[in-house]
Amino acid sequence: MSTVSAETSRPADPPQVRNHRGELLPSNYKWIALSNTTLGVLIITINSSILLISLPAVFNGIGLDPLTPSNTSYLLWLILGFLVVTAVLVVSLGRLGDIYGRARTYNLGFAVFTFFSILLSITWLKGSSGALWLIIMRALQGVGGAMLFANSSALITDAFPQEQRGLALGINGVAAVAGSSIGLVLGGVLAPVAWRAVFLVSVPFGVFGTIWGYRKLHDLSERRPARIDWWGNVTFAIGLVAVMVGITYGIQPYGAHTMGWTSPKVLAEIIGGLLVLGAFCVIETRVESPMFHLDLFKVRSFALGNLASLLSAIGRGGLQFVLIIWLQGIYLPRHGYSYADTPLWAGIYLLPLVAGMLFAGPIAGALSDRIGPRPFAVGGMVLATLSFLLLALLPVNFSYPVFALVIALNGLGMGVFFSPNRASIMNALPPNQRGAGGGMAATFQNSAQVLSIGIFFTLMIIGLSGGLHDSLYHGLVAHGVPSADASRAANLPPVSTLFAAFLGYNPIQTLLGSGIQHVPLAQQHVLLGHTFFPSVISSPFSSALTSAFVFGLVACAIAGLASAIPARGTPFLAFRRRSR
Repeated sequence: MSTVSAETSRPADPPQVRNHRGELLPSNYKWIALSNTTLGVLIITINSSILLISLPAVFNGIGLDPLTPSNTSYLLWLILGFLVVTAVLVVSLGRLGDIYGRARTYNLGFAVFTFFSILLSITWLKGSSGALWLIIMRALQGVGGAMLFANSSALITDAFPQEQRGLALGINGVAAVAGSSIGLVLGGVLAPVAWRAVFLVSVPFGVFGTIWGYRKLHDLSERRPARIDWWGNVTFAIGLVAVMVGITYGIQPYGAHTMGWTSPKVLAEIIGGLLVLGAFCVIETRVESPMFHLDLFKVRSFALGNLASLLSAIGRGGLQFVLIIWLQGIYLPRHGYSYADTPLWAGIYLLPLVAGMLFAGPIAGALSDRIGPRPFAVGGMVLATLSFLLLALLPVNFSYPVFALVIALNGLGMGVFFSPNRASIMNALPPNQRGAGGGMAATFQNSAQVLSIGIFFTLMIIGLSGGLHDSLYHGLVAHGVPSADASRAANLPPVSTLFAAFLGYNPIQTLLGSGIQHVPLAQQHVLLGHTFFPSVISSPFSSALTSAFVFGLVACAIAGLASAIPARGTPFLAFRRRSR
């Protein structure tokens, strides 16, 4: 009797999977798919953030001063160009994967990404020509990144049974979230050695991933030939690009204004982009084979999961920028680090954030397969909300052990949230829509990065505008700067000071220009040292920090509420019947 019990209690061997032609694949295929797609997502997200720390070295390498007002656009597009392209293309390329094969589209993405990584690393141009080359190559590199992003979740969802998808998507999701933080550390390590290495580091992994994916990845779902929805693709791309461009230029000065949100050009881009996206929605309800089935948003778990994902990504993306500015512009110089060393140490100081994500993500994904995703998605956002509250309460000149614990808590919260959230989104999709649906989820993620930069930079500039002028003016005058020169420097747009802090530069020389020659030599050493700028910016920066962290707190709290809403009444089967 005991023998029978033991036999019947033994779990059945997992069924082997077959490709779209019905051919039997190895029993470990799901782990092959997971490892390759995780490598792809990791490389892409590392690449999306590696420039944030290494921008000073890159600009120095091409001989361009990023703090010169005429060069601000180069700075912003080097940061945002990759994100804009991936945000715009992931849905279209995910749909192409549904039609022509997800593995084929994914492998092509690896090859495209690797090719343009090589072209980035061999840049020979200098000045504005060099900056334009890097921006264009980064944008084309983003096309490959979009192919990888759009199809990785769909390949995993196809390969894993539903009871294991939380773990699999959790591992993949942690790679996506943690990669953006790992990129900060890598950029800090590589940039001082050789700025070209920032781009070259992706190449060997890209070559390996391309060959490995070509040999091992297969399409498991049946391809369904369909017409390409050209009008849908065009309107979606134009609308989203216009909105992203408007946000990019909205944080730059306009005339006598500290920001460009009142600029007719910016308003036209954002409003026009939203109108075109509205036209996209109308088109998608009327064409026979739409790029994206808007009916998917009637699936409650899909709609709420994407809303929560968007809000959490806005909070997470903006947090990275704020922490870099805080560390490079204020904390590290005040504690004796030279400006040349702050990029590396900023990456090192942010390691607890990465550790929290890496620890929590796979565990939460595996447990959510057994318990369900909702408790983890809600709990993760509760932890993230608490971390933003604690960050808002920290003094500007904080104690690092306390700071490390708080950002580790944020990493834990984001790691706990991301895996169950992505699993609930992908499980809500019918098989023939996983590419487009995964692409839409990635669009929300990547769009949130650009949107968060616009929001957080705006809040920071507003906060700085209140007290930076007086603090900087009185600090300069107290150290021997003539009143006229001090007034001119203090009246410059706060965005210049913010970019300087973000890049880890001491901007006093740039702000004063030739006026530094009118200052006694002893005072010049003080002004150009590593403590004066952090001391005058600390007070107004504290107000700006509070505004940014309160916004992050609200975004994560709403994401938690969206995750808490039960998925009862989801018209999943009805949608499947309509989509056949």
